[in-house]
Amino acid sequence: MNDTFMKEKPILPLLTSMALPMVVSMLVNSLYNIVDSLFVAQINEKAMTALSLVYPLQNLMNAIAIGFGIGINAVIAFHLGAGNREKADIAATHGFIFALIHSVIMMAAGILLMPVFLRMFTGDAEVIEMGMQYSVIVFLFAPTIMIELVFEKLFQATGNMKVTMLSLMCGSIANIILDPLMIFGIGPFPEMGIRGAALATGLGQLLTWVIYIVAYLSPKQTVHFQWKYCHLDSAIDRKLYGVGIPAIFNLALPSLLISLLNGLLAAYSQSYVVVLGIYYKLQTFLYLPANGIIQGMRPVIGYNYGAGEKERVKKIYRLTLYMTGSIMILGTILCLLASGQLIGFFTTNNETIRIGQTALRVISMGFVISAVSVTTSGALEGLGKGKESFQISLFRYLITIVPAAWILCRIGGAEWVWHAFWISETITALIAWRIYHKSVKMNADKHSPRFKCAEY
Repeated sequence: MNDTFMKEKPILPLLTSMALPMVVSMLVNSLYNIVDSLFVAQINEKAMTALSLVYPLQNLMNAIAIGFGIGINAVIAFHLGAGNREKADIAATHGFIFALIHSVIMMAAGILLMPVFLRMFTGDAEVIEMGMQYSVIVFLFAPTIMIELVFEKLFQATGNMKVTMLSLMCGSIANIILDPLMIFGIGPFPEMGIRGAALATGLGQLLTWVIYIVAYLSPKQTVHFQWKYCHLDSAIDRKLYGVGIPAIFNLALPSLLISLLNGLLAAYSQSYVVVLGIYYKLQTFLYLPANGIIQGMRPVIGYNYGAGEKERVKKIYRLTLYMTGSIMILGTILCLLASGQLIGFFTTNNETIRIGQTALRVISMGFVISAVSVTTSGALEGLGKGKESFQISLFRYLITIVPAAWILCRIGGAEWVWHAFWISETITALIAWRIYHKSVKMNADKHSPRFKCAEY
């Protein structure tokens, strides 16, 4: 497969061809997230509460897998752009080994810490029991998730988005089909309740992993894992973690935010905790497709950065911003017009629906402006600037929103907490715009391929 098309093809059709498969797969993946929650909600509201409380640690595991995968993606794409396939193979090999180590640590830590974590937010024995049933199965599949993400970022770095789309779609569709069968005991399956939802998720991810392996064995694959590169390479390893660790923090910060907000809201009513959990499920319909565009953008912007194509880098960033902004406009309209119906999919409790309507309408005020920080953070990761990307996420998920939520909660009660979202998005967008342009300006005299190779 010739990857030079990433610096030769016109930008709009290039970005569209790279992003569209990821947007489709992310939409299917977001559908899986929603369907998973819909079926769990049919068990009872306590099951939905358990799912909401487990979500932060589950999201942390995904953050480690995806974040380190972003580091692998960025380093491989850069070296391919610079024409150094050997270093691309070294990055892929080391990324695979480190991801496997991460998965074993995460599996053990997740299972051991979950009981303590759940008791921090609820004393309901039934909710804790359901949370444990779900989380143990989820964390047992940690190695599958981690290695699956290595393959995903490997194929994305070489521009092979169709394989990623096919794999993710097959895994998500399998999950959607298995959910009701395993939860409610349909056909040959026993009734497993919330454990069935977790097992369906794990088996869907396993199918995705198998498809990646089959595609990897194709003779068209240009980047490979090779035993001869298992020796230490401090320069490449530093760059993998230099981009990967900030990306992990970027993705893990929402878990911390949800835990902190759960702590604030639980003092008022469990309904607020449920609403927050429902919101984070619903927002995947927006942010996963937007993330699909950004996933398509990362290898393209990284490849062109490695090839010294400065003007193309700027155009790729601007076009991605317009595309993600368009998705956010549609999401805002949907939340304003159908907030009650959206919340009603997950609960029949009138009080929860009322709280959820208010939450969606207020939070959606920040969707469009969030496109700036989301796109900028992804672009900086693609350029290998993990530290700058992390600064943006730190403002978005911690520095601005947590103090704002605490102050608003004290002034107007739990329902004022929702205003902290759009306030944080506005402040962070301004900061992100400044960080990106300052970063580009600082590198104005350092854009030669020779200098960039030294950076990596």
